[in-house]
Amino acid sequence: MVDTMALLHTFTRASRVREKSGAARPGVLVLPADAEVLLDAPDEVLGPVLVGAAAGDPAPAAGLLAATRHRGAWEHRDRYVRQLAVFARSRPEWLDTWRAHDPHSPDGLLVDAQRAVHRAWDSPARAELLREVTPLITAAARADHRDPVPWRLALDHARGARAGHQYFQELWEAAVRRAPHHYGCHVAALRYLSSSWHGAHLECFDFADQAAQDAPDGSLTQALPLRAAFGYLTDGGGAEVPRERLDAAADRALALSARLPAAHPRPACLRNLLAYVLLRLERRPEALEQLRLTGPYATSTPWDREAEDPLGRFLEVRRGLYEAVAAGPAAASPAGSRHPRSERGRRARSGDH
Repeated sequence: MVDTMALLHTFTRASRVREKSGAARPGVLVLPADAEVLLDAPDEVLGPVLVGAAAGDPAPAAGLLAATRHRGAWEHRDRYVRQLAVFARSRPEWLDTWRAHDPHSPDGLLVDAQRAVHRAWDSPARAELLREVTPLITAAARADHRDPVPWRLALDHARGARAGHQYFQELWEAAVRRAPHHYGCHVAALRYLSSSWHGAHLECFDFADQAAQDAPDGSLTQALPLRAAFGYLTDGGGAEVPRERLDAAADRALALSARLPAAHPRPACLRNLLAYVLLRLERRPEALEQLRLTGPYATSTPWDREAEDPLGRFLEVRRGLYEAVAAGPAAASPAGSRHPRSERGRRARSGDH
């Protein structure tokens, strides 16, 4: 259970670390101390909302999500819904209160639906439980017809329930009508392709590359080929993907990372994933630079692919990279560096959705 004061401490500590991280001299590689690194930290907007939720008050969450819906800030909305749903699994009181007092709220419905999918996904009876969640997702989608986030959730739900291709295609078309370049919907579609045609990595790359080419500059969908590369590098079997396609995916993500603020929690997932892929491609100096840019913000994905303790794995990889890069090109590969085609799929996660 999350203590309110502990959560507030984490939020304020994250703000202080962010201020310190920006003080490094240009050209000097400075990494935050291990003790300063935070795992899956909320940003400065979500932090106070989680403090309110920990105290049992749903009003800050309701206000935040209503604002994202009114502004059409769909990427922010998607991220906050996921994080709030994760929080509600261990501290459900605030969400249950919200749902009881305002059962038709588009925002409360959406968080509740995301929580239900999370809960079902971790069960051995996943497909059956997910089918029971369908009415809640449908209600969330009908509550605001402009919102693509319920459709992203429906795409995830369809994959877990092993829905047929025609049904998934109908969901996909409904999603992209609302937001043609929504990153979450594209990730959901990429995962469906990967799970439906196991080993069809080239097809996944074709989909991801086309989506990235069509997306506006600065859109998170520019990182979709990186997701395809990650899927290939962590999956056993399937056709070999040419090295140049893996490098091109990493290069596109590097260009996106360069446009985003350093030492901030919002781009942390992109940079952690990019560092992992660069490491697997043995592009160690670039991987270390992404870990510098992410500052004190580690994310569970991708490090929980390899260890029960993702923060510990992040710190281990960071130390190994720093030592290897400092020692020069002749240094041995750091901990966790592997050839792209070796040891794929070392650890599967039941909750990867």
